Amino acid sequence: MCPLRVAVVFGTRPDAVKMAPVILELARDARFECVPVATGQHREMMDEVLALFGITPEHDLGVMTEGQSLTDVTTRVLERLGPVLDDARPDVVLVHGDTTTSTAAALASYYKKIPVGHVEAGLRTDTVYEPFPEEMNRRLTGVIATHHFAPTPTARQNLLREGKDPRTIVVTGNTVIDAFLWVHARAAPYDAPDVGAGRLVFVEAHRRENLGAPLEAICRALRTVVDEHPDVSVLWPVHPNPVIVEPVRRILAGHKRIRLVEPLSYRALVGAIGRCTLVATDSGGLQEEAPCLGKPVIVLRRVTERPEGVAAGTLRVIGTEETAVASALNELLDDAGAYQKMARAANPYGDGHAARRIADALWAFHRNGALPDEFDPSAPPTLPSAAR
Repeated sequence: MCPLRVAVVFGTRPDAVKMAPVILELARDARFECVPVATGQHREMMDEVLALFGITPEHDLGVMTEGQSLTDVTTRVLERLGPVLDDARPDVVLVHGDTTTSTAAALASYYKKIPVGHVEAGLRTDTVYEPFPEEMNRRLTGVIATHHFAPTPTARQNLLREGKDPRTIVVTGNTVIDAFLWVHARAAPYDAPDVGAGRLVFVEAHRRENLGAPLEAICRALRTVVDEHPDVSVLWPVHPNPVIVEPVRRILAGHKRIRLVEPLSYRALVGAIGRCTLVATDSGGLQEEAPCLGKPVIVLRRVTERPEGVAAGTLRVIGTEETAVASALNELLDDAGAYQKMARAANPYGDGHAARRIADALWAFHRNGALPDEFDPSAPPTLPSAAR
């Protein structure tokens, strides 16, 4: 029987991180021929991840330009991916999550009548502009997709509510857990920036809906909390967007216990999560990754597409109001019981074997094999097979 030819399309660092375990799994499995395709939507940050996992794309669309708009990215991916699909002739195309690359790649594949598999399918906030453009991107990709690889049972229910055929959905766990455990097994404490002794709050905030007044409120709350806790410091890898850099540096630069750094490599990010006491973020991936190491997560958004963590107790959604942010941080820093309750909660997002389930499901869908056993949120995460 001929191998199943799978094109895996990715364009941003989160895409690359979450698709890396899938690419590694497909590459080691003789049933498949894997064709990694990079769009280059985020060039430097993506290339670092590919080097870490030892992945070389067979095709690079090179769509990134300075000051590019969402329309620019969509147009270039559509224009440049079509000829690659003609050349590669995949049996199926895998896209990930909620990026503009993924939606455009799914549409380009549809135009070629190639089945699309959507990794991390079914996440929803039910608020089309929060996050923007991610919520609409993943909805549109879900309409195009043939196969839906849902990370959790909740994501499956979202897809069923929208009328998706249950036979097209497989609950796999989230591949970011595979990736995080893969890197954590190889990371050392010195991979994280030196922030000295004491407790550490790790911060990431970059969502479009938080730009302006919400971001300034977050900054003021952090400064207040650090001033009130002499043993607490902050590490914040600041997104290079000038609209983010300006208020963050204006409010926080110069504080001796607030370290503002360039965006971290993924290896250093994993090290920093291991070193920190807790995480405050509007990032989606960190909501899934930090609980792997028992780190409570304060979600700096009004809504999250990851309600499983809220239900499990690993996440707390508190918005961006200055008093709410400060209060949530103070509680976790001052109340050991509240901290331990979140730190000991089980991570509901994966067990380290999502990539294997996706591979087995692809084979089942296209070669009439047996579907894999689905992800059980009650099972503890282990080192993924692709990392061994």
